[in-house]
Amino acid sequence: MLVPIHEEMMREALASHFSPRALEIIIAANRKQDALSNQIGHDEIHFDNNAIDAGNRYIKEQRGYVLAALLSPGVLSAWIAFGRLTHSAQDFYSHTNYIALWMEKNPRLSALDVNPVDAEIFASPKLHSGKIYFPLDALYFIPPLRKFALALLPRDSHAWMNLDSPKQGERFEYARAAAVKRTQHEFEILQKILTPEMLAKFVDL
Repeated sequence: MLVPIHEEMMREALASHFSPRALEIIIAANRKQDALSNQIGHDEIHFDNNAIDAGNRYIKEQRGYVLAALLSPGVLSAWIAFGRLTHSAQDFYSHTNYIALWMEKNPRLSALDVNPVDAEIFASPKLHSGKIYFPLDALYFIPPLRKFALALLPRDSHAWMNLDSPKQGERFEYARAAAVKRTQHEFEILQKILTPEMLAKFVDL
C-alpha cells in the first residue's frame, strides 16, 4: 500500500497501545520498508513474486527480533522490528489475492467483516501474489504511461493485482480493513507471549 496509507493504518490500529514516542519509531520503521533499497531483491518484505512462504518467515523472524531485543537493556530494536513486521503483514493483503478469495468465499459480507487470518485461505493452492515484470511494472508507476503498461502486462502482474490505493476499486477497502485487523492481531500475539515486564517496556506507557 502507499506509504501514507500504511501510516494511517498504524495509527488506527496501535495508537491506543503505545506511547507517542514508541509509535512514531514503529511507524518510521514501517515506512522505511518502502525505501528503494527494500524494493529490489526483497520480495519477502512485500509478498511479491509469490514469495508467500518467504514473507511469512520474514514476519516470524521480525517477531523473534522483537523478543530478543526486549531481553536486552534497550527497546529501540524491538520497535524497529515491529515496524518492519507490520509493513509486511499489511502488504500481504494488498499484494496477494487473499481478498479476492475471501470475497469469493463470503460474497454477502462487507469489508468490516473481513477475517484477516482465514486458515483455509492461507492454505489454499489458489493463493498467490503479483509478479514483477520489469521494465513494464516500473512504467506502471508513471501515471502517463500506466494505461500503456497495463495493456501489455499479464493479469498476474503486480500492476494488475495490487490493492495499494482506493483507485484500485472496491477491494481496496477490504484489503485496508484486513491490514488494520492483522496489525492488531500481530500486537495481540506479542501481548500473549511477552512477560508483563517485557510488554510494559515494549508499549512504553
